[in-house]
Amino acid sequence: MQTRIEVGILGATGMVGQHFIKFLQGHPLFDLTWLGASDRSAGKQYKDAMTWHLAGGTPETVANRTVDECKPGNAPRLLFSAMDAGVATEIERAFAEAGHIVVSNSRNHRMEADVPLLVPEVNPDHLRLVPGQRLSRGWKGGIVTNPNCSTIGLVMALGPLKQFGITKVLVTTMQAISGAGYPGVPSMDIMGNVVPFIGGEEEKMEMETHKILGEFAGDHIEPLAAKVSAHCNRVPVVDGHTETVSVEFATKPSKHDVLHALESFHALPQQRNLPSAPKHPVIYMHEANRPQPRKDAERERGMAAFVGRLRPCHVLDFKFVVLSHNTIRGAAGAAVLNAELMQSEGMLD
Repeated sequence: MQTRIEVGILGATGMVGQHFIKFLQGHPLFDLTWLGASDRSAGKQYKDAMTWHLAGGTPETVANRTVDECKPGNAPRLLFSAMDAGVATEIERAFAEAGHIVVSNSRNHRMEADVPLLVPEVNPDHLRLVPGQRLSRGWKGGIVTNPNCSTIGLVMALGPLKQFGITKVLVTTMQAISGAGYPGVPSMDIMGNVVPFIGGEEEKMEMETHKILGEFAGDHIEPLAAKVSAHCNRVPVVDGHTETVSVEFATKPSKHDVLHALESFHALPQQRNLPSAPKHPVIYMHEANRPQPRKDAERERGMAAFVGRLRPCHVLDFKFVVLSHNTIRGAAGAAVLNAELMQSEGMLD
């Protein structure tokens, strides 16, 4: 029987940290043994250091565990980071320098040239950037990141279509309030309303898509040579980011070609049967009114992207709708799957 790998969470008391805890319960490869947070929480039992915001109550496996300060020392080698962006940079770098592998949900290192911005089904070869961190920065460990919660659904839908030569992408998001964290958007601002601005979101979607769909070029990534334009909106939905997407292709595929590419898409996580990988990473829904966040976001443990309404676009070539779970596939679940891929590559030995 395979020995489980001890893991810890940086920023364990926040909303994303709680999603990590919930997602890691009963994980076959990873054993959660360490919780890190700010010096205000350090020394307290976990149940006393935070307010649990997710369904089901604080898991007994962590409720009485003592929280440590986020400093290298007693933490296991593999760490999942749910750190706030305001403090993540120096903390994550300190752990990487000390020999830890940090799989981060924070935005701070995503666009650095030697840090993989990883979606295992789309760009697993970008993991080859990690050894360069040790050469150029002198780190004994490393940092791997997952994308922004709005980017993940888009690139999972575009990944199978990259073969047709993506030249232009126009995406409009309808993003759930859970993406804003806790306490998030004030109720008087979001109820019965749409907020057509999320700070920095459009820029992140555009830059991250170029990097994720780019090509590994030895010591850096050559960005995707396409124009990407994003419009981001906050809507009164609890979980699940819905996006309407129009795409132009260089090779002008037929609708049948595009649909076949989406429905037949499998990748390395499925081939290796990684524990958190959905059987079908992209699920096409033929109903005229699907996908819908209330009905579909939590299917497949929240780890698949759901695509529907594929049809010709009279401005670009094709348009469709994509839905993904923003706090699972867009946060905790994405990072855990990244670590599973790293384990299968022998990078955690």
